[in-house]
Order: sequence, then structure tokens, then C-alpha cells
Amino acid sequence: MMISTKGKYALQTMVDLAQHGGCDSSGDCVSLKAIAERQNISMKYLEAIVALLNRGGLVRSTRGKDGGYRLARPAGEITVAEVMAMTEGSLAPVSCLDTCSDGQCVHADTCLTLPLWQKLDAMIDGYLSGITIQDIVNRNV
Repeated sequence: MMISTKGKYALQTMVDLAQHGGCDSSGDCVSLKAIAERQNISMKYLEAIVALLNRGGLVRSTRGKDGGYRLARPAGEITVAEVMAMTEGSLAPVSCLDTCSDGQCVHADTCLTLPLWQKLDAMIDGYLSGITIQDIVNRNV
């Protein structure tokens, strides 16, 4: 399992949004240009990533002169697991876990390594589900 740059940059973007605002009462939102510059991400790639996060309900956009992006919920309510699921899909350590969970694996009953992969998958999910964007901002990881 390897997290792609899409997942890594999505997480960086979420942390950046948590650190630098979020359409407060002054109306200021975080522009993609500002995020791209701070995080050293190309605008085109960042636009695609933020579109995924927006579709997934993790960020919200505001149009207009002072438009931009903000987190859809407080940073303490958004987990790393949510961000990774949105951008990476499955983080299963082996591909057969997806077919085993669907009941389509013909070897599930006889595979001696399946429990190992299932426990590792549960540990990864448990770890990432227990860390919020706010935890990262606060350096509580």
C-alpha cells in the first residue's frame, strides 16, 4: 500500500484550510492560489483534488470576489480516514480484501494469510480514523 500524491496533497490541503481560515464573519475564504503557493502544489492538480473533496462533502466553496474554500465541518470532526477514502479509495494492504469483503473470493475459507491482512487493514483504518485534521494542526499525532 502506498498513498498517492493525490492523497498526500488532499491531506495537506485540508490541514492548510484548517490553519488559514474558513470563510469567517469577514467573508474571507482560502483561495486555491494561496494553498497552491503555500503547499507547492500545481494549480491544475489542486483544482482536481479540491473538486473531489468538494464532491465528497469535506470542503465547501464560496463564489465571488472574496470566494474560496473552507472546511465543511470543524477540523476536529474530519478524520484522516475520510480524506484518504475520498482520494485513495481502499487502503487495504492487499487487493484480495476487497473481493473477500464482497464474498467473491473463492479462497477465503482456505486462505491462511487472510486473517493477517484483515487485522492489518483494521489497524490501518483504526489508526487513520482516530486522527483528525485538528490533531495534525495541533501536532498531536
